[in-house]
Amino acid sequence: MSAAPLPTSLYTETAHPAPLTPSLDVDRAASVAIIGAGFAGLSAALHLAELGVDVCVLEANEPGWGASGRNGGQVNPGLKFNPDELLARFGDDLGRRMIEMSWGAPDFTFDLIRRLEIDCDARQNGTLRAATNALTVKAVSATAAQCAAHGMPTRLLNADEMKIATGTGRYPAALLDPRGGDLHPLNYARGLAGAAQKAGAALHGNSRVLSARKQSGRWLLRTGKATVTTEKLLVVTNAYADGLWPDLRKSLVPVYSSIAATEPLPAELAARILPHRPVLYESGHITVYYRLDKQNRLLMGGRGPQRALGGRTGVLDYLKRYAESLWPALKRTRWTHAWNGQLAITPDHLPHVHEPSEDALIYLGCNGRGVALATAMGKQLAERLAGGQSTRIDLPVTGIKPMRFHAFWPIGVHSAMLWGRMRDRLGI
Repeated sequence: MSAAPLPTSLYTETAHPAPLTPSLDVDRAASVAIIGAGFAGLSAALHLAELGVDVCVLEANEPGWGASGRNGGQVNPGLKFNPDELLARFGDDLGRRMIEMSWGAPDFTFDLIRRLEIDCDARQNGTLRAATNALTVKAVSATAAQCAAHGMPTRLLNADEMKIATGTGRYPAALLDPRGGDLHPLNYARGLAGAAQKAGAALHGNSRVLSARKQSGRWLLRTGKATVTTEKLLVVTNAYADGLWPDLRKSLVPVYSSIAATEPLPAELAARILPHRPVLYESGHITVYYRLDKQNRLLMGGRGPQRALGGRTGVLDYLKRYAESLWPALKRTRWTHAWNGQLAITPDHLPHVHEPSEDALIYLGCNGRGVALATAMGKQLAERLAGGQSTRIDLPVTGIKPMRFHAFWPIGVHSAMLWGRMRDRLGI
């Protein structure tokens, strides 16, 4: 099976050349094999190689082909749940480690980019979690109070401050976290891939793993042309999980997220929209998110058709109309790009770590926060693989739980989107 081309997007048209990742065409052995070359797999490969581990990455298409190379470019802190809820659910030790890891993940990511000198338009200008009605004001305020109680450098902005910060009167309040920011995600993925190779990792694109089985105490991975024999295995296929690992695909819901982008805006107009260049995502049942990139293009993202766009831009007109309602001056602006890709949503809205055996790890389900989370977790997964099960991970390690009636997820996603939009409009 040949590799699928990277779907056209603003990122593909503006990215640096991809590193050479030839398909695996001869049998080889490795200490650790990684299936999947998104942010988690590339970060894990980099950190394993830096530890001196012989690591081989097998990717069905090319590094960054999935959500890693198509997302909104937002480097956001935290998890879906507030700190107090994490403490209540997971206890003081693990709960606090989850808080520190997830809210600190942007710092880890930007520090890594600076250390590796990755050219990906990285800017740590903050994340705005914006309220849109009375209900979400209450939710954002509660998050702000808990973040402050945990000593985080966050601040609650009021309506006047938000109008200055965004150029629109849409938002009555927002939580500003200065640790967040943005980047060019495909350039980041390609930069990570190049850094992993430089550190000694072997990366093979167009090398879909067709089977994985134990043989004589080692893992035997078969691709279309060759095999890899490895002592330890990491599976990080996320929303693009197939039938390789039993029940893994049924433990998550792959959801398409869509993005539309404008031409570079005139400096005067760009200065009125997010003048300090934070990224923003709306707090609600159906998330809308946006940012201005380094070239002053506005990128608007949100839920869209639950199918590949295939180059059709008109289906994202709703995002354009929403942007024009926020900033009427955009009505004369040309929208040049539209694309989408799948992210992994888990039933509990938390990332999942599975350890089916002492020599195998699985990680998936960043639930839309993958740029920072997957990068930070890549290092922890690498350390676990190198150091064994005594090396702690700052997420719960659970068994794979297939969802009931998984085959009906497209209907469920569509219904949830309609209901969520209605609840957001009604403020309930």
